Amino acid sequence: MAKPIPRIGSRRNGRIGSRKSARRIPKGVIHVQASFNNTIVTVTDVRGRVVSWSSAGTCGFRGTRRGTPFAAQTAAGNAIRTVVDQGMQRAEVMIKGPGLGRDAALRAIRRSGILLSCVRDVTPMPHNGCRPPKKRRV
Repeated sequence: MAKPIPRIGSRRNGRIGSRKSARRIPKGVIHVQASFNNTIVTVTDVRGRVVSWSSAGTCGFRGTRRGTPFAAQTAAGNAIRTVVDQGMQRAEVMIKGPGLGRDAALRAIRRSGILLSCVRDVTPMPHNGCRPPKKRRV
């Protein structure tokens, strides 16, 4: 007679619920991607693992209102509220994109009570690319 395989997530083991809230994150990186149509705020730890994220679309804004500064402010507040509960005190901010929500998201992050060690603009700049190959002669 075969032994039953113990289930890892069962109630008998005592592990009920998720482990996400148990993790303490003192320092992290906040990535803000502000396009003309939407603003996405992602909070990661220093190794780059995503802890929390939010966007203007998930906050309930639809259509052209997603690109507004108020939508970006709401998205930043939602993303940061969860990590403040997990104990984040210091963070770096990386802002990418030309959208209207850049400044509003940064203002919301400053108001949240997290100490910002640096604010960096990581918007990619086009430079016309590298030199094309020589034309093929037949």
